[in-house]
Amino acid sequence: MDVLIIGAGAAGSVFAAHLAEAGKRVLVLEAGAPRQLQDLVSSQIWARRLKWGLAPILAGGEDRLNHNIATGSGIGGAALHHYGTWLRFSEDVFKPHALHGRGIDWPFEYSELRPHYDQLQREIGISGDAAAEHWRPPGDPYPMPPLKQFRQAELLDRGFAKLGKATAPTPVIINSVPYNGRPPCLYDAWCDAGCPIGALANPLITYIPRARTAGAEFRAGCYVTCIDAAGRDRVAGVEYVHGGKRHTQPAKVVVVAASVMENIRLLLNSTSSWHVAGLGNANDLVGTHLAAECGVQAFALFEEETECYLGVSAGHRIYREGYASKSRPGMFAGYQWQLATAMKPNDIFGVAMTRPDIFGAPLHDFMRKGIRHAATMLAFGGSVPVRENRVLLSDQKDVAGMPLVTTEHRWTPDMRALIDHLHTEGKSVMQAAGATESWTGRTVTGHIVGGTLMGETPETSVTDGYGRVHGMENLYVAGGSLFPGNAGTSPTYTIHAVSQRAARHVVSRWAELH
Repeated sequence: MDVLIIGAGAAGSVFAAHLAEAGKRVLVLEAGAPRQLQDLVSSQIWARRLKWGLAPILAGGEDRLNHNIATGSGIGGAALHHYGTWLRFSEDVFKPHALHGRGIDWPFEYSELRPHYDQLQREIGISGDAAAEHWRPPGDPYPMPPLKQFRQAELLDRGFAKLGKATAPTPVIINSVPYNGRPPCLYDAWCDAGCPIGALANPLITYIPRARTAGAEFRAGCYVTCIDAAGRDRVAGVEYVHGGKRHTQPAKVVVVAASVMENIRLLLNSTSSWHVAGLGNANDLVGTHLAAECGVQAFALFEEETECYLGVSAGHRIYREGYASKSRPGMFAGYQWQLATAMKPNDIFGVAMTRPDIFGAPLHDFMRKGIRHAATMLAFGGSVPVRENRVLLSDQKDVAGMPLVTTEHRWTPDMRALIDHLHTEGKSVMQAAGATESWTGRTVTGHIVGGTLMGETPETSVTDGYGRVHGMENLYVAGGSLFPGNAGTSPTYTIHAVSQRAARHVVSRWAELH
């Protein structure tokens, strides 16, 4: 086998398509279940099935991470149930230390990714209004107009406007009009369970078909437990479990493209006489510098009908702020509000768990009003990575005998200040919009990045700028675990862009790899 890819999500599917189309023999091993578009069912039971369902992640530290919400298992990975919010990372995300003296710089600048961002939005399709996004870095305009704006979005936009803050339509890979043979959105608010009509793009209708057409093979239910080292500077393939039996699969190049936690787990578990602490871990950097977003949800009730049951899970308008702001001293981080996230009474953006103070007859009254008069918006706040927030192997093992991992995490002072700010701002916006009642839910963690940082040197990072593990000729890592920091926004667009750039690099240096 020329290339073996571990994981069939966003990063793995991009690598598979580009390498197969370059004529390489590609095998993708996915630990989870096989998936097809017609398997997706709009229900909360199905939505849960798409989330993480493999080895448990043990959570420790003062502020424990919520791992499941932004991960997935099975063909398509987390990108099968993501909401399609596709914002480019702004220019200062790539050079926070050079520009602001904080955080960790990436090994390349925004200009390196701009061509990939532009190509991806043409290939997949993004609905939005680039001119309205005053925070957006340079790039081509979106190929589709924004999604329909329902009453909930209009009300919340009114609140931001009264506070002097300009919003824009949310850029999403959801069709507002027919595009690339796919239909427009139905606005039925079931994005979290996947989109069976294909209006919301995911790997099952983008890069996986391309990869298969070019000859790539995808095997589900194949649980990789170890990467085999062929020497000090090369790997030979992997060991995996399928159907209760252990197998080996040799390969000229191995790409580790599982989730953040599984990427870390595989590198740490792949020990040998040359790599006693795990692959890429000679300097004890694998698993360090996790950067987790905070998630804050604001709710309100209005006298007007809000049409809150219609729309998409990503929300219909967005407000962004960058890393540094004189109006936010003591909170170095970017964040965004996603306005008018469509909700049902019992779904992920519902209200059932946010008002334990209401019960009995008042709860019935609350639900009757809320179904047509509620509004909500969701904030994601970025964080500055610190070495102490990390992943370690546990003494506990899974059914295959592979050690589990445990996380150690605590919010930094910057993040604690940002969390307080978001709770206050969320209620302020609702009140400015004319809400009769407003509140916020408990703080959760959102997207997680880091753990196998890319950078310039082995002393400060695990991989180079293309994801190649330092000191290893034919071992690459892909996905959000490479990111030296987050942006307070969904990383999926950038995962695609970074993966496309790296896959093309692998093709360009193929003669050196075997």
